[in-house]
Amino acid sequence: MFESCGYLEGEDYMKNQIAQSIVLCLSLLVLWPSAAAADAVTLWNENAAKAATAACLHISGNGLVEARMYAMMHAAVHDALNAIDRRSRPYAFDGEASPSTSTDAAVAAASRDVLVSVIPTLPESDPCRANGVALANAMYASALASIPNGAAKTLGIALGQASASAIVALRANDKSDQNMFDFNYQGGTEPGEWRFTPGFPLAFGPQWGEVTPFVLKKSSQFRPRAPHHLASSKYAADYNEIKEIGGDGINTQSARSPDQTQIGLFWVESSPLAWNRLARAISAERGFDLWENARLFGLLNLAMADGYIASWEAKYYYRFWRPVTAIQEGENDGNPATRGDLTWTPLIQTYPMPDHDSGHATEGGVAAEILKQVFGTDDIAFTACSTTLPAGQNCADPTPVLRSYTSFSQAADENAVSRIYIGIHFRRAVEEGVRHGRKISEFAVHQFMKPVR
Repeated sequence: MFESCGYLEGEDYMKNQIAQSIVLCLSLLVLWPSAAAADAVTLWNENAAKAATAACLHISGNGLVEARMYAMMHAAVHDALNAIDRRSRPYAFDGEASPSTSTDAAVAAASRDVLVSVIPTLPESDPCRANGVALANAMYASALASIPNGAAKTLGIALGQASASAIVALRANDKSDQNMFDFNYQGGTEPGEWRFTPGFPLAFGPQWGEVTPFVLKKSSQFRPRAPHHLASSKYAADYNEIKEIGGDGINTQSARSPDQTQIGLFWVESSPLAWNRLARAISAERGFDLWENARLFGLLNLAMADGYIASWEAKYYYRFWRPVTAIQEGENDGNPATRGDLTWTPLIQTYPMPDHDSGHATEGGVAAEILKQVFGTDDIAFTACSTTLPAGQNCADPTPVLRSYTSFSQAADENAVSRIYIGIHFRRAVEEGVRHGRKISEFAVHQFMKPVR
C-alpha cells in the first residue's frame, strides 16, 4: 500500500498533485517492461497494470482496489476461455461457446469490459480515471485490429462481454464502494493501540475487511495470531530489532546493511504489480498455454484480492500500533527492555493503517503459495526487477538491478522482512502475514478453478 510512485498525504495534497501524477503515470507507460512471449492472457494481465498506472493507482498506492480490479478481470478471462473449452471449473460465468470462437477476441473483450466498468468507480481523481478508461479502450481497439473480421471474432467479442457482465454483476454490491480515507477515525491512546501515524491524519480503508471475499467464506476465516503482548520479551526483541535497523540513516542511525537497504526499497512497489509481473515471466519460461495461464492468473488475483481483504480485517480487529509510534512512545509501554526515542524516524514514511498483520507480507505469502501450487513446486529459480529502486536500477532502465531467488518461498520471506528494513512493521506482523497468505491460497486452490480433466 502507498507503495510505488509516491505516498498519499490527504485529499488536498492529492488534488494539488493531479496534473503531476498524470505526467508521471504516462511516462511510466512509455518505459514499461514488456512481457516475453505474451499470449492474450498475459498480454491483458500486463495491459491491466498499464491501465492501473494510467488511473494513478501506483501514485496513490491503493493496492486494495487494484487487486480487486485484477481479480474481476481475470475471473472474466478465465470463464470466457472455459466456455470455449472447459478445462477448469468456472467462477462466475458458466457458459458454452463454439470451439471456433476467437480466444483472442474473447479475452480482449472480457478484459476491456471489466476495466472500463471498474476504473470509473476508483477513488482517484476524474482526470486519472479518464486516463485509465481511455488507455483500456485504446489497448482494446489495438487488440481487435489484429484479429481478422468474421464470425469467430464476433462470437469472441460477445462471449467476452457476457463473461465480464457476469463478474461485474456478481461484485456489484460487495461493499467496496466505501470511503477509503477516514479523517474522523477514532484511534486509541493507550500503549499498544494504533493512532494516526506521523504525516497522515487519517485511517486508510478501515472498512475494507467488510468487503465480500472472492474465495474465502469470510474475511476472518484465517485471522492471524495476535501481536506479542507489550510486556513480553518477544515484543521487546521485535521492538529493538526494528529500532536498530529500520531508521532512515539521517535523522535516526541505522545498522542496516547496504543489501538490506536494497531489499527494503526493492519490495516497496505494489504487490499486485510485482507478483503478476513475476508470474508472467515464469509462465512464459514454463511454456504455459492460454488455458493454463487463465487458471494461474485467475487464482493468483482472486487470492491476492482476498489477501488484502483478510489482512485489513485483522488490522482493524487488533488495531496494534506501528513501530514509529511504539518507539516514540517506548518509555510509556511498561516494558523496561524497550527504551523510547522521541525522534525515531523510519526509512520509509509509515502508512496510515494499523500494524498487524502486514498486508504486504500477506500478499507475498498468497502469491508464493499460488505459484507453488499451480507450477507444482516451490523450487523454481528466477530473477526479478523492481519499479521502486532508484533511477538507473529499476525495471524500466536498460540494466536494472536483478535479485535472484531459488524458490517462491524465499522471495516471499524477503518481501516480508523488507518491511522491517524500511522501519514500518514489526517482525511478528510480517511473519504472521506470510502464514496468513499461505492459508488463504491453500484454501483457494482447492476450492476454485479446479481442473476438470
